[in-house]
Amino acid sequence: MNIISAQNLKKYYGKDLALDDVSLHVKAGSVFALLGPNGAGKTTFVKSLLGLVRLKSGELLLNGKNVNDFTSRSGVAYLPEKFSFDTNYSVRGCVSFFGQMNGLSSSELEQRIDRALDLVGITDIASKKLDAISKGQLQRTGIATLLVSENSLLILDEPFSGLDPIGMIELKKLLAKLSSDESMTIFINSHILSEMDQICDSFAILNKGKIAAFGSKEELLQGSSLEQFFEKTIMGLA
Repeated sequence: MNIISAQNLKKYYGKDLALDDVSLHVKAGSVFALLGPNGAGKTTFVKSLLGLVRLKSGELLLNGKNVNDFTSRSGVAYLPEKFSFDTNYSVRGCVSFFGQMNGLSSSELEQRIDRALDLVGITDIASKKLDAISKGQLQRTGIATLLVSENSLLILDEPFSGLDPIGMIELKKLLAKLSSDESMTIFINSHILSEMDQICDSFAILNKGKIAAFGSKEELLQGSSLEQFFEKTIMGLA
């Protein structure tokens, strides 16, 4: 079953073609990476999924429904590249806020918060204010806000951006743990190839609005690294 299905997408910004006949699909339960250089069209694709931009043509389905239907985003959670929140909130208070916004009752909220904090490994800093934690811990807090509610698709925009090596290692371990849950799909928009090589099981490469490669990591790489494949693919289109 495909949780995301795109067919012949076109999107213009004025006369500039941001998405040029883009077709791809993301299987439910997979870890999918959307890769490409800056300006490739990755952000436009994500904004299309979230209903923030309108496509010129093509069909984009989310949860089997057209993205123009807002109910298609039920069970979908998005974490921007720079997660930020009122720094007067504690880690627990921030996660609680998002749980309440998602309609969780008080009887289930505390249990869900405990579970989300435990999953991302930040129970020990739950009482700390957001301005007193590291960038990596803030990213984990952001992911906890997605997990406090029952979501089947997590869309993460450049989740490794700005993290130090320890933060990257911790986040990779967390995503590996989350990916073991077959009921959850993780969609990552990124340009950090070395990290995606270790995490994703399928990917697409966008370049100048076009799909340069799409498929499972196993069938596409055939023993080469993702970095080597990416360089060969992009240079081949240049």
